[in-house]
Amino acid sequence: MPTVNVALGERAYSIHIGRGLLSDAAYLPARLSGQAVAVVSNETVAPLYLQTVQESLRAAGARPFAIVLPDGEAYKNWQTLNRIFDALAERHCERGSTLVALGGGVIGDMGGFAAACYQRGMPFIQMPTTLLAQVDSSVGGKTAINHPLGKNMIGAFHQPSLVLIDIDTLSTLPRRELSAGMAEVIKYGLIRDADFFCWLEANMQKLMARDQTLLAEAIYRACRHKAEIVAADEREQGARALLNLGHTFGHAIETGLGYGVWLHGEAVAAGMLMAARLSMQLGWLPLADVERIERLLLAAELPVRAPEMGAERYLQLMRHDKKVHNGRLRLILLESLGKAVISDAVHEAEIARAIQG
Repeated sequence: MPTVNVALGERAYSIHIGRGLLSDAAYLPARLSGQAVAVVSNETVAPLYLQTVQESLRAAGARPFAIVLPDGEAYKNWQTLNRIFDALAERHCERGSTLVALGGGVIGDMGGFAAACYQRGMPFIQMPTTLLAQVDSSVGGKTAINHPLGKNMIGAFHQPSLVLIDIDTLSTLPRRELSAGMAEVIKYGLIRDADFFCWLEANMQKLMARDQTLLAEAIYRACRHKAEIVAADEREQGARALLNLGHTFGHAIETGLGYGVWLHGEAVAAGMLMAARLSMQLGWLPLADVERIERLLLAAELPVRAPEMGAERYLQLMRHDKKVHNGRLRLILLESLGKAVISDAVHEAEIARAIQG
């Protein structure tokens, strides 16, 4: 079973990747014994995996209880977050209790944020059940909720103590969600691993057919990249910003359309292609590479055309993005396939041209 280590000194943790992990108590920390453990999930995932996880926790000597939330990006807000706090307080959870986030990126982000805040910080474990959460949001400690003016605007850095990636959960994942997760997988090839990009080109059809061996390899390679970047730049002061390729455009799509209309990965896919077009306009990326990116996104059944909102509306929303620094938009662009750079020197007229396609 592949394991990736996130090297953060005393806060280092392991990412275990394999099959049947949710039902295997051996991977749960010994310190859970005797402790109350809150399992935060949603109405879609809980009927599938909650009982299995609770049985594993009991086998580890813990006392689990469930907090089941409504499903969807539209519920990633203060009101839903407060339901977690209410349940933790009602159960007299202590700072030494543990929170388990069982679900996709929304549950991981909200559960992690609740763990960061409750009694000024409690341990939490990520058990991601979507491809997107497995390769991206479950690793690295970014936790947040949305604000009407911007995605993930309110949050905290709070690292998990463990990430358990059970690839069996991908068998129940809707195909649209599988595609959305593939956008984040493709991102790693674009920003720092051209060989991985080529591997994805060669294997995308089998990946979309849910070949277990290839999915495990893709998840492992993506997590390895994420772990290396996080270990080098935990709080996004430098290289970690490269993970935001396509996200400034994509967050504008999610906020402008309303949270949940487009899945995060769908918005990122369209955003990555806009970033690639902008890179081509600047003379960095040849048209042939932009076309390769578009073909791979299409092979993953992802959108390559952003919704029509008008360039000015996009720019208005992008100005609220967390990557804005000293009033200037910081974009992640591509010097070549496998090499991303941070730029805050692109004129808005060029950005608008890329948006308009």
